[in-house]
Amino acid sequence: MKNLLKNWNRLSLVKQIIIGLLIGIILAVTIPDVAQPVVILGSLFVGALKAIAPVLVLFLVMSAITQHKSGQQTNMKSIVVLYLVGTFLAGLVAVIASFIFPVGLTLANSPEGFTAPGGVSEVLKTLLLNIVDNPVNAIANSNYIGILTWAILIGLALRSAPDTTKTMISNFSEAVSKIVTWVIKFAPLGIMGLVFESISTNGIDSLLSYGKLLAVLLGCMAFVALVVNPIIVFLAIRQNPYPLVLKCIKESGITAFFTRSSAANIPVNMKLCENLGLNKDSYSVSIPLGATINMAGAAVTISVLTLAAVHTLGIEVDFATALILSVLSAVCACGASGVAGGSLLLIPLACSLFGIPAEIAMQVVGVGFIIGVLQDSFETALNSSTDAIFTAAAEFKEWRKEGKKIDISKVA
Repeated sequence: MKNLLKNWNRLSLVKQIIIGLLIGIILAVTIPDVAQPVVILGSLFVGALKAIAPVLVLFLVMSAITQHKSGQQTNMKSIVVLYLVGTFLAGLVAVIASFIFPVGLTLANSPEGFTAPGGVSEVLKTLLLNIVDNPVNAIANSNYIGILTWAILIGLALRSAPDTTKTMISNFSEAVSKIVTWVIKFAPLGIMGLVFESISTNGIDSLLSYGKLLAVLLGCMAFVALVVNPIIVFLAIRQNPYPLVLKCIKESGITAFFTRSSAANIPVNMKLCENLGLNKDSYSVSIPLGATINMAGAAVTISVLTLAAVHTLGIEVDFATALILSVLSAVCACGASGVAGGSLLLIPLACSLFGIPAEIAMQVVGVGFIIGVLQDSFETALNSSTDAIFTAAAEFKEWRKEGKKIDISKVA
């Protein structure tokens, strides 16, 4: 047993996760009833990530702000620009693909117990209210906009505090980061439980009738991940972007795929940025911010499902309106919550652009929930891995300007 554990620890985390994934698939296919208890492993893993992430963000950002020296570079402006450009281009790709490969829907019953926002103004209002949320409530409800706001304000207020206070905050930050590394070590077991639950509960039969819709959705996301994002990264760093892109997909995308929550994947992305040697002052803010506003996958989902409803109803769409949809889907995506299925409830908002009634739009949302087992997994994998990709790209861009050597091939 001791030798087995030693050999296991020698494997990289990604290899361990792949082994856990394969075991989960085998158990779900062969002995789903007997192996049912492994489901708790997935629930515990996701629960632990969701529990530690808000505390991690609070202390990391507070520590970064209190320790920040005047004139120190953080790259936040470049990162936010990359986030916004990437989300808009993802929506545009989805619009173009939906015109090339138009998809019709067999509308299902609308889901019960969900309320869609009434307009862009309501989405923006919610974001503003989240900013001024009670700090304790923000942490309890994983409101990362509120957590970031309070962490920045408290950090600024403590800039002139004694060094002992700053050291204490830094020690708390390091302690929480250490706990995160402990949680991530259990990722293989968590992934095993999650994939077992997904396959044994949902199967693939319910997805077959929506094959074409899924092909367009997942094809758009793959195109954004493997073509659009690498182009953006190349323009920033002027080097082969694929070692960085593939590393982030491998180490961030896999866990995000199964947790289906950008918020829960924040600790994973933080650890990835640390391994890439990035500036902690930058990624401690950009990663939780990205989990809120960098939503390329959500933009794809909103655009594709909205235009599927448009094609189903035979509505004519000109180029100008399609371009507006790209912008609207990007704005809506920025307001999507970082939880499973968060983007689907923004579809009625986009449908309103074409005069589609709310009751029909909510039926489209119902279709989204049917295919959600794959749609939401791929969407979250794209969203979360892109947070790390653009954070790294912005910093590598600054390194290039400063004349520092960037051996990007070594990040793979």
